[in-house]
Amino acid sequence: MVNKPTQVDMVSRLNRNLGLLQAGAVVTIDVTTPAGQKSKFRTTFIGYLPKQYVLIQIPDANKLGNFGKYIYQGAKVTVRGLIEGREGAVVAFVSEIRQTLQIPSRLMVLDFPKQVTLQKLRTSIRIDTEIIAKVKVKQEYWTGIITDLSISGCQLQIVNGEELMLLNEDELEITIEDEQAAANVKLEAKVCNSKQLSNGISFGVEFNDSSRDSVTSLLHDTLDAKAE
Repeated sequence: MVNKPTQVDMVSRLNRNLGLLQAGAVVTIDVTTPAGQKSKFRTTFIGYLPKQYVLIQIPDANKLGNFGKYIYQGAKVTVRGLIEGREGAVVAFVSEIRQTLQIPSRLMVLDFPKQVTLQKLRTSIRIDTEIIAKVKVKQEYWTGIITDLSISGCQLQIVNGEELMLLNEDELEITIEDEQAAANVKLEAKVCNSKQLSNGISFGVEFNDSSRDSVTSLLHDTLDAKAE
């Protein structure tokens, strides 16, 4: 599914690796209480100064809830981000909070890490999933399952969809409903291949460029779940 993680010496290679994580990129941080309770929060990577520190935006207080009091000087956090390019990659590192800032924005200043875990995600490799989705094809809606996912596309199965006829280049819309009733994830795609099954149909799709941000966010969620 993904290559085996490798430990990278940060002194010689972190500049290149973190340089791929652009300012404004979405990252996930793990916050742990002294009792060992852990929670994950989505936030923004601000930037870094080589061999000195990394800047991460502190998530909104209403999202942090009681975990907000555990973001303090000396606390350790895990940062995980998805890098895009010819070969996507997930980078993760553990660091200690040096200080927090309130002006000009709520930021945490992290010590510059000594090591980072790097996992490359080749575009030909997909992550196994079981994501329920609503698929709109030619003004009709079908319930499907995303069985694997990559930055460029996914594989879908629709049970009892034997009568559904799909051609290559057919356009469709994939909606993934949020369990917390927040904004749904909507992806636009086109059919690349299809195969009739005994109980339905399986087909591969390629995501449109307009869906790249949503796919990246969905990949973050999937990788976060698998890392737990």
